[in-house]
Amino acid sequence: MATATKVAAAPTDTPARSGPRRGRPLRWLPLAPATIMLLLFLGGPIAYCVYIAFTNMQLTGASSTDFVGLDNFQRAFGDDDFRNAVVLTLVFTLLSSLVGQNTLGLALAALMQRASRPVRTLTGAIVIAAWVVPEIVAGFLLYAFFRREGTLNALLDWLGLPSQNWLYTLPILAVSFANVWRGTAFSMLVYSAALSEIPKEITEAAEVDGAGGFRRFWHITLPMIRRSIGTNLMLNTLQTLSVFGLIWAMTRGGPGNRSQTLPVFMYDQAFNKSLIGYGTAVALLLLLVGALFSMVYLRLMREEV
Repeated sequence: MATATKVAAAPTDTPARSGPRRGRPLRWLPLAPATIMLLLFLGGPIAYCVYIAFTNMQLTGASSTDFVGLDNFQRAFGDDDFRNAVVLTLVFTLLSSLVGQNTLGLALAALMQRASRPVRTLTGAIVIAAWVVPEIVAGFLLYAFFRREGTLNALLDWLGLPSQNWLYTLPILAVSFANVWRGTAFSMLVYSAALSEIPKEITEAAEVDGAGGFRRFWHITLPMIRRSIGTNLMLNTLQTLSVFGLIWAMTRGGPGNRSQTLPVFMYDQAFNKSLIGYGTAVALLLLLVGALFSMVYLRLMREEV
């Protein structure tokens, strides 16, 4: 009798389960226009770039474009200039993003919490002003600062200290400093928001227990904002990997190739030397580097949850 009841009830359950399933495609209908636009204007160009990377397409001098397979990628890994660009890109990212912008942004955010309102307003205005300046304008400003007859050497001469041509002797350090000067505001804003969310009761209790400023910062502040640190590091790294205008305005990758990061190398190969296929292959490798950094950061942030 129980078996008969279950069998009889089975047909009445089927429409209840199939109803929501039939309605699921309709849920995606409002997203269809946006999805189509993304596929058309984002996915289409990316797919075309992937195709170009496997060809010998050139801007001038070639009557036809042929499929060459992995030749462009093999050429890149065997190219000394490409390997030099990879090393300089990692140095530029480490100095200006992971160390410079991240550390200075956190320090400014922590100091501004304790500063008076006029000091916070003035410091924030100065730092954010550097951030909102267009990249190419910031490049020319820092070029005027570091050039042989520039502001930095004028200050050193006034102080009686030796001066030098910074863009020739230390080009990668000069462009790294320029990127720190321009991009620190973003880190400062991220960390200011994160620090404002820390309950004051926790830090006050630690202070009552005798914990000094450094111990409170190391054992309380940093652990409580670690997800903001991970997010900021990921966004800063991706932005720094794609910096082109700043370096191009200051050094054009020179002298020689001593400040030629991957975006500058890619531009030089694609447009100065007209090797569109090879330059696009380098761009895809740069995209892969950014994806690897993102995966590492996301994995670390997921493990902390």
